[in-house]
Parts: sequence; C-alpha cells; structure tokens
Amino acid sequence: MAEITVDSRYLSAGANRYPAAADWGEDDKDLVAFGADSNVCLWDTAAASSKITRILSGHTAQVRAVKFLPRLADETYTHLVTGGDDQSIRVWALDQAAGTASCHQTIQEAHTAPINCITSLKSPTGTKRVFVSGAADATVKVWALEAGQVTLLQTIKTTKGYYPLALALSSLGDDQDGFVLAVAGTSSAVQIFTTGAGLEFTLQATLPGHENWIRSLDFVREKTEAGSDLLLASASQDKYIRLWRIHQGSALSALNAAGMDVSLTALMPGNKIHKINAGGSSQQYCVMFEALLLGHEDWIYSAKWARTADDGLQLLSASADNSLSIWQSDAESGIWITVARLGEVSREKGATTATGSIGGFWTGLWSPSGTSIATLGRTGSWRRWDYNVDEDEWRQNYAVSGHTRAVTGISWSRDGAYLLSTSSDQTTRLHAQWTAGSEEGNSSNATWHEMSRPQIHGYDLNCIDSLGASSFVSGADEKLMRVFTEPKAVAKMLNRLTSAGAGDEGSNGVNLDAFPDAANMPVLGLSNKAIDVIDDDAEIPSAVAMAGQQPGAASEREALDPASMVRRSALEIAHPPFEESLSRHTLWPEVEKLYGHGYEISCLAASHDGRLIASACKASSLNHAVIRIFETRGWTELKPPLAAHTLTVTRLRFSADDRFLLSVGRDRQWAVFERDGSIGEDGEPAAGGGCGYTTLQSNPKGHSRMILDAAWAPLLSESDEKKKTSVFATAGRDKQVKLWSGTTQAAEGGDAKFVFTLAQSVAEEHAVTALDFAPAPTAGGKLLLAVGTEAGKLVVLSVEVGEGGRVAIASTIEVRSELWLPKAVTQLAWRPVDRGTKGADEGTEGRELAVAGEDGSLRIYSFSV
Repeated sequence: MAEITVDSRYLSAGANRYPAAADWGEDDKDLVAFGADSNVCLWDTAAASSKITRILSGHTAQVRAVKFLPRLADETYTHLVTGGDDQSIRVWALDQAAGTASCHQTIQEAHTAPINCITSLKSPTGTKRVFVSGAADATVKVWALEAGQVTLLQTIKTTKGYYPLALALSSLGDDQDGFVLAVAGTSSAVQIFTTGAGLEFTLQATLPGHENWIRSLDFVREKTEAGSDLLLASASQDKYIRLWRIHQGSALSALNAAGMDVSLTALMPGNKIHKINAGGSSQQYCVMFEALLLGHEDWIYSAKWARTADDGLQLLSASADNSLSIWQSDAESGIWITVARLGEVSREKGATTATGSIGGFWTGLWSPSGTSIATLGRTGSWRRWDYNVDEDEWRQNYAVSGHTRAVTGISWSRDGAYLLSTSSDQTTRLHAQWTAGSEEGNSSNATWHEMSRPQIHGYDLNCIDSLGASSFVSGADEKLMRVFTEPKAVAKMLNRLTSAGAGDEGSNGVNLDAFPDAANMPVLGLSNKAIDVIDDDAEIPSAVAMAGQQPGAASEREALDPASMVRRSALEIAHPPFEESLSRHTLWPEVEKLYGHGYEISCLAASHDGRLIASACKASSLNHAVIRIFETRGWTELKPPLAAHTLTVTRLRFSADDRFLLSVGRDRQWAVFERDGSIGEDGEPAAGGGCGYTTLQSNPKGHSRMILDAAWAPLLSESDEKKKTSVFATAGRDKQVKLWSGTTQAAEGGDAKFVFTLAQSVAEEHAVTALDFAPAPTAGGKLLLAVGTEAGKLVVLSVEVGEGGRVAIASTIEVRSELWLPKAVTQLAWRPVDRGTKGADEGTEGRELAVAGEDGSLRIYSFSV
C-alpha cells in the first residue's frame, strides 16, 4: 500500500477539577495547558481555532498541578511542569512554532503523596529558574532547572497534618536573587519563607486571619517601577480574599506606602506587622494586612492578579458560588471593589445537578494581556470571556469541552454528519464540524466542537447507537434503554453551523415542524420532556405554577427547572454554543423507554435500517445472559429473547445488510444469528411471532479468554448470493484479533449451509479492547480494520479477502506512539463514507476514525495517502 499519514482532526477531553490543574502561558500567549485525567491538554485559544491541539500522555494517574516555566532569553521553546496523583513530576518541552511537544525529564517519586500545586519563577537577573512543588506528604520541595536538568535544592517539611494546597513565589527585589515563598493549605494561616542568593528558604512569618483552608495564593508588584511593594492575595474556603503587603523597609514606611493613618492602626483587626529579612541578610522587609475582599457566597478556589494597560491591578477570583469577580482598587478611596462579575449571576441561577448545574468555578485564568479570562466548571468544560474595549464589557466566547470520565460508547449518525459519545460521567454529547466560512465543509478552517448535550443522566452511561439522522438509543446502569429524538432548536442550529442539513429540513429530510421545540428535565426526574420555547421577554413562571397544582411531591417531581427553560434566541447563534447553553438548552426529548432487562445494560446495537434494537445486560446466569430484540415502530419487545451465552454479552453488531446479528461475551464465545421471516420487509412482526433472528452458529471456544469486541466487514461486491463471503473480527483479552470467514458450504444430505470458520489470527502485545471495520473497501478492494488495545495502542490492518473465504493481512499501519492513548481504547468507529471528506472513496484518503478512551478523551484521527 501507499504510505499512510495519520493526523488528529479533533481532540476532546474534560479538565480535572483542581484549582492548580491549569495555567495560561506567559510566553506562548494563546496557549492554555490543563490536566485531563492522566493527560495534559494544550488548548490553542486563538479565536480562529480555539481547540485542543495536542494531548500529552505520560502520567499514570490524575494530573493536579500544571505550571509554565518562564522562558530564558536564548530559548525558542517553553517548559511546562506537571504533577499529580502518581507522585511524579514531568517537565515538557513545547515548541509551538515547530508544533512539537515531548517529555524532557521525569522525576519519579518526587513526592510520596499526590502533588497538589506548583509555582515557578525566573530571577530578576535571569540566571536562575526555580519551581516549587507542594504535596499531600506535608512537604514543599524547591527545584532548579539549569542546563536542561532538574535538581532538588531543598525540602521543607510542614507541620504534621498540614498539607500545602497553594504556593506563590516572587523575587524580593529588582536587582538581587532573593525570593519570597508563600505556602498555604489545610490550615487558616499563610506561611512566608524567604531566601537569599543561596536558595535555602527559611520560615520568616505566619500570617493569621482566615477561618478555613486556603486554596489560592498569588504575588504581584504594586507598580512596575523599581522598589515597588509586593501584594499577596490569599483566597480561602471561608469565602473571603485577604490582601497582604510586603514592603522593603520599616513598619512605619510600610504604613505610609499603604496610605494608612498610623494613629488608627491599633484599632484594625489583625494589624500585626511581621518583620522579615531576605534569607539572613541585613535587608529588612515587613508584611502587613492590606484589605479584606467580601462578596462571594461560597468557597473561593482561585485568585489571580493581572496588570492593566495603565499600570493598574485587577484581581480575578473564581468561586463555588458559580461566579467570577474582577476586583480593582478605587482610585479615590483605595477600597477594593468589584468592577465586573461574570458567570451565573442572573435571576435564573440555581439549576439542579440533574439539569447541568456548573457546580461552581474551580479555577480562573488571565491571558497574559489581561484581555481574556478562562474558567473551569463542574462539567469539565471551559468558559471564556474576552474584553471588548469599544463597548467596555466582557463578552463570552466559545471554548473547549469534553468528558470527565471514561468514554464508554460512540456512534456516528447514519449519514456521518455528527458523532455521539456517552460516558461514565453520565452525559451524552454530540460533536460536529463547524463549517462556517469554509467551502463545502472541506476547508482547513472547519473545526470540530461539542454542539449539543442531548442527555444528562443520573446513572453512568454504558452504550449508545444511532437510530437515524435525528434519533438515538442509549443504555445505562439502570436496567432500561432510553430513546431520544432531535428537537427543532438543536436541528436548526446544526443545520446553520454544520453540514448536517440546510433550510427547514433536517439532515434526514424530515420537516422540522414535526419536531418538538426543545427539551427540559423535571427537577426530580431523569426523563427529558419535550417543551415549547419561550419568547425572550416572557416571564418565567414558578415551578409550582408550571406544575399546574398546589405544592407537593407530584408537582415537584414534574416541575421544570426555571433555570433551564429555553428562550427562543438561545440557540439562534452563529458559533458553537457556550457551556451554559450546552448543559441547559440542548437536551433532546425522550420519546420511549425500553424495559426487560434485570441488570445494568452492557451493550446495544441498532440495525442499519433503524427498525430493530438488540440489547444485553450484565449477567452471571443463563436467565439474564440473553439478547432482547425491540422493534422501533411500536417500541415492543419481540419474543422470545435470543439465548446463546452464559455470562455478560460485551458487544452486539448487525452486519451491513442486517442479515446477521453477532454477539460476543465474557464466556469466551461468539454467536451469529440469522434473520428469519418473522419480521416483514416493512419492519412489522409477522402473524406467527418471533424476534426476527434465529441461531445460525455459535463457537463456545472462540477465544481462550473473554471476548471484548467484534465488528463486521463491509459487504463484498458479489451478486450471486451463494458466492458471497461475510467476514467478521473478534478481539479478546487473550491478546488476539481473529478474523472469521463465512461461506456457503455443502453439508451432508446435499443441503448447503452458511458456516463461519477461523481464517486468520493476529497477535498483539496487550489485550485487544476495540475493533471496527471501515464501512467500505479501499480502491484496491482491501478492508481496513482498526484495532485498539488495553495499553492504548492503535493499529490499522489492511485485510485482503480472496476466493473461498481466504483472508490475509496485506499490511499493517501502526499509528505513531504520540497518538496512542495512555489507557485502554474503549471503542472505535469509522466515519460513514457517504459523509466523509473529499476522497473518502479513493483508497484511504479522507478516512476518519473516532477513538474513545478510558482516559476520558475522544479523538478523531484522519488517515490519508
């Protein structure tokens, strides 16, 4: 075969909810790095793209701390330091110009417990680059990066039972290498350490005042001129922010610098002035309480400084009360006031967790220019605001989002217009390509985004499949399946922003007038209800009035959350929806529930004609290890269920022509069921009953260990039914990929019988967890089989099928290691060819593969010649 190149088209991952798990680079001004499970994601915030450009894998557990190191004058790349639950520190070298990123150094067991925070600094003279890490082992460690190598300079032990959660580091002066280090965490005090040129930190002062744990610390110079005082902001779970002044000189000069009346200082609470020196030198400093900032109603997770264009200061705070505040000192009175408040500050505040409440902001980041803000909420998605100078206001912009736990299922819409993903984070998400400004959807400036969040659930979601261009079915840990259909508001938005369709018709040609307007979820319920949108100026009724009766259990159960009512203009937008729209306004109404299983749904599959749904549940006995078939006309179960397995069925797949249904399970066997005459061509059950399929063949020893996935090859072009060859592949924990070929064979008595036999085995280094065949052969007639392993490795096999069902591996395409996943590949899905990019039917050019991972990431890789 010709040489194949593999590139990432779309990367999606939700951020870890830790205040220190993200940072905005000072040198690469459009780059945000954040932890996502065990990965580190690089987010390009440039307005033209605003996408995750790279996922760095290496950590073996959740990443809690991310920090950019300042770049030295002679460097062309940036260093990024990360740490997390695996107790290791990794130093990454990022070259944005070349588009490369690699792990420069790994410090294994840097701490003996999870690393909570990292801070960094370059000395004023530019000769030293230092970073400090704090961990749950009650230690703070000081490191130096010199000549490309990291060395440990000092270990500071905190008091027993006190764990650092926040660090801040600054130089003491403009012309010396003295540093001041602030440490805070699971106590109500801030510890101040200083050092001279020898980089040996000593404790100089303990600043009391807070009443709960302290979550964030940040230093800034009050002015840019030499000798200016340092200001320290400390944010706490006591809902307050305290500002501290560090002044070079005497206590009296510090009071004068702060503009305070010396005669009134004795009346001030917490007015003690702490005297410190720079690591034993004769140079004296003093630390004093400056101001108390009140306004938040819940824990404050983050407080960050930024300098304005006129050399003023602004402080950004992020709180669990769902708001961001920007604080600034009043020019006349010197009092710190809130000049802007962003986030959930409207009368519609207070959506329940079930309807997608953001659950507070976990971190707040300034761009280096101070003109953009990014913040992270409970859903793992980012929000972003940009400052508009002309209008003097902050305007929200679209950002990046993703699942926060393992992606358990993915499914392309039947026409390939969008990709559905479902996850253990209890959400279903719709991803599509934003084609605004791109020619026929094929221009390089068309980017992928999360466009809708059809299902927000109360159970972990396990599987999903499309029923057509505008509906899907999903299964969860609740013993039943739910069927959803696309609402009019979402359909129109997708038509306008993506290649899903045009005009007043959906992508499946159905008139949108037949669709419900939108969907909402009752406060105490799990079922999305179809609702009508309301006008922008309409008054939202109370929950009791909406229930139509007096307060009570029934009315509360059926009441809709006012915060998630959909206004008419909510999705009439020219850009991907913001996070609050995704979590509240893009739900899909539920049209049916499918019952019958006794335990959690393990897998499901919809026939290609959309008329049947096959499903299975977790099982340890014959009674529950059955496959149930449901028809989609009247949503009834077709009985009897199919029995073949003794343990949980792990995967169900219909063949391309729906003639066969394949099942594989934990009992190491596979079974093939063939369509019979009990279902008519119109999808209606025949008078005699039956579930539509009967057992054709089963193999109780298909693999030597449990079978985890299976896939059907596309139909081969043979007009004669007797000469047709059907091929499917199975993947097992025995590290084998097995290809099975089905042909018509003569049997005793002269009757021909369709039989599947083992045609080829391929050994892998790790357990194989995911498989999928490309939906059409290449121009050379070969089949492409994508293979994913438990170790995250990706391989594409080129399979050649010859006469008599002979199967051979023509070549192997190994995806380069930087595109592998750090954890198991949970599912693979090739994009349907008829909606692929140009050249999708010419060899492998334009083929796109969706990859779901246990690490919570969702990726789309393109394969081109």
